[in-house]
Amino acid sequence: MPHPFDATNKHMFRPYPAEWLAFGGLPSGTKLEFVDTDLSAVSKAADVLVRVLGSQSYIAHFEFQSGYDAQLDRRVLVYNVLAADRLDMEVLSVAVLLRPEALGPGITGRVSQKRGKDHRLNFTYKVVKVWELPFKSLLSGGLGTLPLAPISQVSERQLPGVIETIRHRLGTEVKAEKARELWTATRLMMGLRWSPDLVGKLLRGIHGMKESSTYQEIVQEGMQKGIKKGRADEALAFLLRRGKKVFGAPDAATLRVLKAITDPRQLEALTDRVIDGQASSWASLLNPLA
Repeated sequence: MPHPFDATNKHMFRPYPAEWLAFGGLPSGTKLEFVDTDLSAVSKAADVLVRVLGSQSYIAHFEFQSGYDAQLDRRVLVYNVLAADRLDMEVLSVAVLLRPEALGPGITGRVSQKRGKDHRLNFTYKVVKVWELPFKSLLSGGLGTLPLAPISQVSERQLPGVIETIRHRLGTEVKAEKARELWTATRLMMGLRWSPDLVGKLLRGIHGMKESSTYQEIVQEGMQKGIKKGRADEALAFLLRRGKKVFGAPDAATLRVLKAITDPRQLEALTDRVIDGQASSWASLLNPLA
């Protein structure tokens, strides 16, 4: 599930996999190994896969959600089955919901199907609702899950104390480079719940966040998306200018379809069809898309 939190999850999770196993209520092991998350047989990629080796070895699978996905139950099932098939090990899945908006009727933690007496499927996975977790347990827990404390069961009045505890732990328990990564993760997590003004006020004086690799990764991703959106906006404007001269102004439904196209190359290809006279109306121009 590619999203702006991928870089943050990487720096929260990779140095502290044992802490995340405990956070997810999963069995510990004598050896932990990160596994390639590409399940490319069906163009799928899980968020985190860890091989846990011990008396009962298994694969720990974590998915992080900041928004609602009605298909999460089935998606976790697909990832679970694909990972088990590719890695030939039992897979235990955990979905970490980062805010209440990520929870909805489509997320139950199970997939159950029954067709007659001989066809039955029962799959369950663990759902962790971060906003319901006591902030004190996160503050006293592992460093990897520490950035979740400001979006847990905490009030605005309690938030300054939470930040001060994080400041103390990161200032005394880890080196400066790792502290920068975890502060960046904390800031990004806080943005899921609190206003930018409040986040800026509480984190004022935290130095080095902009130098962290997490921050740079996020900025670079944002720049690339911004460049692509700028190209798409320009291509759409040119398409509309050319199309209006030939077909007249598009109706509201057609305009919605055109605005939903985010690939500038696709918009440019449509413009070429208008210029080359390969369409007689907006409907015939968009018909190949259908």
